Amino acid sequence: MSFLLAELAARLGIRSQGPDKAIQGVNTLEKAGPDEIAFLASPKYAHQLEKTRAGAVLLDEKHAPCVESALVSPNVRLDWARVVSLFARPQGSLSGRHARAFIHPEAVVHESATVYPFAFIGPRAEIGAESTVFPGCYVGEDCRLGEGCILYPNVVLMAGVRLGDRVVIHPGTSIGADGYGYVQGPAGHVKVPQIGRVEIEDDVEIGANAAVDRAALDATRIGRGTKIDNLVQIAHNVQIGPHCLLVSQVGVAGSTTVGAGVVMGGQAGVADNLSIGDGAMLAAQVGVGRDVPAKTAVGGSPHMEYNSFLRSGLALPKLPELLHRVRRLEKEIESLKAAREGGQNG
Repeated sequence: MSFLLAELAARLGIRSQGPDKAIQGVNTLEKAGPDEIAFLASPKYAHQLEKTRAGAVLLDEKHAPCVESALVSPNVRLDWARVVSLFARPQGSLSGRHARAFIHPEAVVHESATVYPFAFIGPRAEIGAESTVFPGCYVGEDCRLGEGCILYPNVVLMAGVRLGDRVVIHPGTSIGADGYGYVQGPAGHVKVPQIGRVEIEDDVEIGANAAVDRAALDATRIGRGTKIDNLVQIAHNVQIGPHCLLVSQVGVAGSTTVGAGVVMGGQAGVADNLSIGDGAMLAAQVGVGRDVPAKTAVGGSPHMEYNSFLRSGLALPKLPELLHRVRRLEKEIESLKAAREGGQNG
């Protein structure tokens, strides 16, 4: 695939600079060749502009004079994502319904959908237009996929899972497994049947080897536009709002409600039955055990206001020295007390 630099500029609605060139791919400043475009998003890499062999560079107005041919952008990272999407090749090589896929007679698969060999589509499942189901996927009974969804290899949708449009689920992820619900009985743990479902709204993307559990009752929900990284665990009856970001190894326990636009750093852990307000930011490895108000940043375990967490972290290496000083002062105080008492007795 090849685009003229001027054509790329027109597609992005930004300005091109310098000689027009045919661009056939994307790469880094360090590795790009004369027929590729690179990008500069951080000033700390500006020194690479002098030596880059890239045919053109996507960059901001400030650095535009440093290169011969460029696309000049007010938002380099956003426009770079748009450029890469023009050159990215979609995964997969088949179309249509393969004869070696199992599609139950009661399932409804749109004529434009693709079902790869060794996929399983259960009874009353619905696969929407332009959706793709890769090999090894299990789509259980009464599942529903909207338009343009992608289930990459070995994704599991247990019964009754509902996906909106353009939902992407990466390899090995499980949606709709039983939530973790048990009660203590006389002979041990008794399982509470999990008879709810999972509902995932439009434009959600879920990474590899993640898990979203079905609700005990009603539904576990993931709001539109939310992006979930690899190895994330979403427990039963969790409600996640729109446009959230959950980074790798986040865990959210049952019946917690997460508002719109919430960001959770890697390995953040959230206890059950909590409320995380709109726009809250949870630092990596935070341990959240109580509600977090909207637009609040927290860190630490147990969690605290983020600036307090940073100050605590800076103070922590000083604790051995402070402990030594306290013990020394205690000894001095005891000596002064003993001297005073000895003077009074004399």
